[in-house]
Amino acid sequence: MSLHIGDTAPDFSAETTLGPIRLHEWAGDSWVFFFSHPADFTPVCTTEMGMTARLAAEFAKRNVKPLGLSTDTLEEHLAWVKDVEETQGATLDFPIVADPDLAIARAYDMIHPGQSDTAAVRSVFIIDPAKKIRLIMTYPMSVGRNFDEILRVIDSLQLSDRCTIATPADWRPGDKVIIPPSIGDDKAKELFPQGFETIKPYLRLVAVD
Repeated sequence: MSLHIGDTAPDFSAETTLGPIRLHEWAGDSWVFFFSHPADFTPVCTTEMGMTARLAAEFAKRNVKPLGLSTDTLEEHLAWVKDVEETQGATLDFPIVADPDLAIARAYDMIHPGQSDTAAVRSVFIIDPAKKIRLIMTYPMSVGRNFDEILRVIDSLQLSDRCTIATPADWRPGDKVIIPPSIGDDKAKELFPQGFETIKPYLRLVAVD
């Protein structure tokens, strides 16, 4: 199964390190940062879990719930969490899904045979409160994720939803944003009474809070 941006995130029930969940019910009205890792007791994955834990406050203020997954068992997850907390200096207060039969990994196309027939690659899905997939990123097994980029994308998506804008290359919170060409100048003046800069008819920049 191949998933696309705009698809409804497949629902599933699973055992996790914090008890059983059903994805859609567990997500509730929050955004979800759903990410897979190849295996427990591996070095890159250990650092990624530690970083996710250390960024708990950043995810919380964005109304985002992190959710990890690998194709290991719940028992392996629980044993590994102790190593993560010991080596990374952070408490893992988010669940890690156990998926030993690969059912969830396959539903989310996390198994790439060119890398492994059983281990998930480093997939990222950002899921909004309507349970729609808003972002898909895939990293190879050897490359740890860029968490600055993950937070940046979430900020961009949430600002775009709130203000009907788009964000330019390398945008950071506080930078000017783009008024989409689908919004005419008259409508833009209503939406952005603070004024905007027209560089080209299709390229208009505006500052928003």
